Amino acid sequence: MPIKTINYCNDIFSGRDLTIMLKARLYDSTLFIIALVIAFGSSSVLVDHTTFMKALFVFWFFASMYFRLRVFYKNGSTNIEYGISYSLSMVLFAGPLGLFIYEAVYRFIVYSYRKWTKTADPSEFTDTLYNIGCFVITNSLAFFLFQYLHESFQAFPFGYWILFFLLVCLSSYISGTLMVIVFVILGELRSFQEGINFIFKSVSMLDYGKAALTNGLLLISLREERWDMLISIFLLNYVVSSSFYSKSQSIQNKIERDQFEQMAYTDFLTGVYNRTFMDKKMSELNQTGVCVGIVVCDIDKFKRINDSYNHAVGDKVIQHFATTLKNYLEKEDYLFRSGGEEFTLCLQNRNYDQTMNVISQISTDLERHIVTVEFNGEEILISYTASFGLYFYKVDKQVPMEKAYIMADQLMFKSKQLGRNRVTGINGLLSKEVV
Repeated sequence: MPIKTINYCNDIFSGRDLTIMLKARLYDSTLFIIALVIAFGSSSVLVDHTTFMKALFVFWFFASMYFRLRVFYKNGSTNIEYGISYSLSMVLFAGPLGLFIYEAVYRFIVYSYRKWTKTADPSEFTDTLYNIGCFVITNSLAFFLFQYLHESFQAFPFGYWILFFLLVCLSSYISGTLMVIVFVILGELRSFQEGINFIFKSVSMLDYGKAALTNGLLLISLREERWDMLISIFLLNYVVSSSFYSKSQSIQNKIERDQFEQMAYTDFLTGVYNRTFMDKKMSELNQTGVCVGIVVCDIDKFKRINDSYNHAVGDKVIQHFATTLKNYLEKEDYLFRSGGEEFTLCLQNRNYDQTMNVISQISTDLERHIVTVEFNGEEILISYTASFGLYFYKVDKQVPMEKAYIMADQLMFKSKQLGRNRVTGINGLLSKEVV
């Protein structure tokens, strides 16, 4: 069963009441005491000591190997650690006391390792008590249910495996419930539905099936003392799990790289590409030899808006301008914020007239729409226009994108000089200027 171990973050109590800390640690200790009572209140270890020691060593050894395959998930100030657990097969083989011994040995060795490597959290000791208590309690309940239901399920086809699957699900749900109680104590459960989702949706049915199949095979191997088969199952599961872990880490790393790249290339105010990405993309387009329309556009009399109101109002106008421009982009078009209130478009897969028509539509759209913003506690309406410069040409070595951008920028300033709110364009294929 994929396990959920809990480790409170280093700063969990930095701003919290001492009472909450004491409640959390009391809860951890209580689970451990309950597990202790269950373990020593049940029968002794169900197998002879020699066989149990062999099983204990093999389980501990492979659990230690799997330790590096754990995955962390953060919920508020609590780190939840998803790993691999075969406690169900151990408890069904050796009983609650045998499971308690195994969990205590494994968890305290992990605790000692973390203390030695200085990676332990301040609450590492009570976290260890929680982990032992949680898994002994949940799997001991599964043990008693297995003893009660085993013979009944034998009458059904695949009854052994169905029972294992149900026990894995039940153990996971109870484990999730115990952790939700931790969230309640810490005040980190935002809603009842969030708790339900955590209990029932944090692990997939496929994971439950894998855990049931593996634990079922391990129990058969233990009972028949097929140590070669037992080790083979562990090795196979380790190889498969390691492969999935490597792939998941690779995917996660790619996602993080993509997110970092997106942050590096995205303008924080408007969400469009920034000047850095514009330079990168222009360098790439220089190698293509495509026909492209480079459009530089700038909000008319923008300084007057800032001076009349404030920069927050100005930002709203810039965002509205960016949104309007984005509405006219096709699949292979690009929009960049190249300056304060200046934007640059790279429009492809159009001829000159089609490109000019798009820019004219944008200009008309801006004239017809008004921006609603809040200023001094009141809603105000702001209208504005923009000036555009278009340079359309086929990319070549003589006129790279960087030079074409400068020409489009000059055409935009010409629109300003001619009275603003207009488009000035040159068809570089014909060297023809149109205003």
